[in-house]
Amino acid sequence: MKTTILYITIYLLAVSLTGCGEASKAYFEEASLSTEALAESTEFVTDTEAAELASTAAAEPLQECCVYICGAVNRPGVYILPAGSRIYEAVKQAGGLTDDASESSVNQAEEVTDGQMIRVPTAEEAEKQESNEPDTAEGIPEPSDGRINLNTADISELMTLPGIGESKAQSILSYREETGGFASAEEIMNITGIKEGIYTKIKDYITVN
Repeated sequence: MKTTILYITIYLLAVSLTGCGEASKAYFEEASLSTEALAESTEFVTDTEAAELASTAAAEPLQECCVYICGAVNRPGVYILPAGSRIYEAVKQAGGLTDDASESSVNQAEEVTDGQMIRVPTAEEAEKQESNEPDTAEGIPEPSDGRINLNTADISELMTLPGIGESKAQSILSYREETGGFASAEEIMNITGIKEGIYTKIKDYITVN
């Protein structure tokens, strides 16, 4: 009787140990496969690649522009626009022009720049500005051909032109610096505030040669 009980005990112990061994083997095989899959799916970035990524991010152009638009618009204020936006888009953000705005005084196709102030005058303000600026060619210096060269004149020379005050003269200089110079006299009408009326007054007194 005791011998039979001993045999049964040994048998059960053997079965128990065999089962635990198989379970342990299966567990370790599964863990090994999971580790290999994780290693295959992980992308490692070297120090050189990380430096290149950082350099590329730093070289990226400005993505947004902050502009201040005021004057004859419905909602004056500071607005954030995507880089490369035009003035008409800033005007739209500001609720559009008011009924008394001088629409032709602002070049709405002009590209905005970060930190730019855009002031839209009323029709009355634009008219006063034009009437207060010189309307004759008296005092114009006499270059070799008798005309002011838009590509070489300084601000004081430009201000002697009919209808060109200090602000417009400064705009001419800024435009000249940004574009590299005027290709033609008519190009002066690309400048905000200089319309066909002013160009008609000064066309006989300006040159680009």
